[in-house]
Amino acid sequence: MSDLEIEVKFYLPDKDAVKARILDLGAVSQGRLFENNICFDDADKCLMNGGSLLRLRQDSRAILTLKSAPKVRDTQFKVFRELEVEVGKFEDMKRILEALGFFPQLGYEKWRETFTFNNCDLCLDTMPYGDFLEIEGGRDEIRQIADALGLKWEKRIVRGYLFIFAKLKEKLALPFSDLSFDNFNALALDFSSYSPLFEAGT
Repeated sequence: MSDLEIEVKFYLPDKDAVKARILDLGAVSQGRLFENNICFDDADKCLMNGGSLLRLRQDSRAILTLKSAPKVRDTQFKVFRELEVEVGKFEDMKRILEALGFFPQLGYEKWRETFTFNNCDLCLDTMPYGDFLEIEGGRDEIRQIADALGLKWEKRIVRGYLFIFAKLKEKLALPFSDLSFDNFNALALDFSSYSPLFEAGT
């Protein structure tokens, strides 16, 4: 089984309209869950500096994930090597990571509803700064689904949510380090003004 994660994102000014089109395709919802994520690194930030991410997630399960960037960046899709394992208890895994010398660097929150269609996962994500659709699967299938949903391919995003957060933090001089709903509630941020900065284009 391939450990490659291939995906693209689209910013959704109207999430409900896109959800209706997803359902019209015949996609099946797997439910909507709240996610609490913590990213870990060592004192020298070796993982981040090497293009990797170590993440502990709590939704209905506790999941430990290691993502690493391929040697050559794919400009058409977001591609990472991903290793993932379900763990027993979130807090116990957190303590194990800390005992091994990995410590929380930032936290981020997300609401995600996942749909399955044509061997792909379609994830409607509500982030603290806006709504997005993430399509994960094979390259051809991703493009076909995007076209079927009427999404403009040149507006796809091939960067991660934490990259977007880092750029927003820099541009807006945000004083906080965690990507949480509480932190963004007071901002009344309209992501439409910033989405062109992250679009992959043609």
